[in-house]
Amino acid sequence: MTNGYWRRAFPIYVMIVPGLLFFIVFKYVPMFGIAVAFMDYSPFKGVFGSPWVGLEHFQRLFAERTFWTLLRNTLMLNLLDIVFYFPAPILVALLLNEVRLAWFKRTVQTVLYAPNFISWVVIVGITVQLFATGSGAINELLASWDFDRIELMTDPRYFRWVWLVQNIWQGAGWGAIIFLAALASVDPTLYEAAEMDGANRWRRLWHITLPALRGAIVILFILRLGHIMDLGFEHVFLLQNPMNQDVSEVFETFIYKVGLNQGDYSFSTAVGLFKSVVGLTMVLLANALAKRAGEEGVF
Repeated sequence: MTNGYWRRAFPIYVMIVPGLLFFIVFKYVPMFGIAVAFMDYSPFKGVFGSPWVGLEHFQRLFAERTFWTLLRNTLMLNLLDIVFYFPAPILVALLLNEVRLAWFKRTVQTVLYAPNFISWVVIVGITVQLFATGSGAINELLASWDFDRIELMTDPRYFRWVWLVQNIWQGAGWGAIIFLAALASVDPTLYEAAEMDGANRWRRLWHITLPALRGAIVILFILRLGHIMDLGFEHVFLLQNPMNQDVSEVFETFIYKVGLNQGDYSFSTAVGLFKSVVGLTMVLLANALAKRAGEEGVF
């Protein structure tokens, strides 16, 4: 490569450095800590002084009485997330794409994007204040009308649906940005030609709009499967209480309690590594299937 090339490209390479350093420092260097999962780690002995125990912590994980409960709860919440939450941004994008009044579209987008900037602490706190069994505003209103109070925060039957509805409310509008960007690249003449050929709105949606989103949907779905064992610790932990713990205890909350509260760092690292391996496996399988189906895939 000539000196002229390096002179022109040098600023671009400099711009890459911060992102590269971020991944090296916060993503690759911490991977050294995976070794803790295979040893009986002690903070006083350190990584190099702690005894090696091999797969003992993984055997303990699979033998734990709570393992199947954790797996069931995690997969159930993820199934609800994939079935109901994943399509929500797509639906929002399709609906917004049909709006022709620019000012109305911008207003709706702003309203839908806003919840993404609200902390889970605030969202869960508002829910608790509204539905608290003894003094919640909505329960007080129901009681004044001689209706039964809703045990929304303590009844295990409601936990999964509360978690799901809050997820959709916070993230559906923001998640629609990617799909709206994909729709913005569609040539308007395609719609005009289809309309002239007699295609109604549903036909245009099926044959033009959805195919334009197919690539983005496939890629995001593959990436979503990579988080099949992840739910977002903060949200689940804030909704969790002793009354609903049988359905709300997932791997992330379990890792927090075992690792930080009990100081069992090796076992909690083994649980985290198990989650990561499952996620990686799901990504590889989904990507391979997407390739065989003729899609681009992630890599």
